[in-house]
Amino acid sequence: MRVTGWIMGGVAVAAMAVPATAQVRTGFTAISTGSLAEAERVLTRERAMFPQRPELMLNLAAVYARTDRAAQARALYADVLDREPVAMELANGSVETSHQLARRGLSQIDLSVAAR
Repeated sequence: MRVTGWIMGGVAVAAMAVPATAQVRTGFTAISTGSLAEAERVLTRERAMFPQRPELMLNLAAVYARTDRAAQARALYADVLDREPVAMELANGSVETSHQLARRGLSQIDLSVAAR
């Protein structure tokens, strides 16, 4: 599986490298417009059907991190790290694994908590 994404406030956000309808299903569209509540609804619904997809876990973790739910974000990032890594292409064309993105998300949460 190949996904695309971008970094939102230091946290990786992934979207399928397919048509816009898939970007809606991964929460990418809602996150990119700042509609975090809508992104959470979409991601929760999609994860019920596809619980193994790392882009859904990463994006939901990013939403949790942005909405001050660090514990839930950490749990999802840990879930990603417990699975096989998946190559993901970011919007800038670089490629990182789901593990690299999860580790970056975790470090951003740690930095955010330390800054408070």
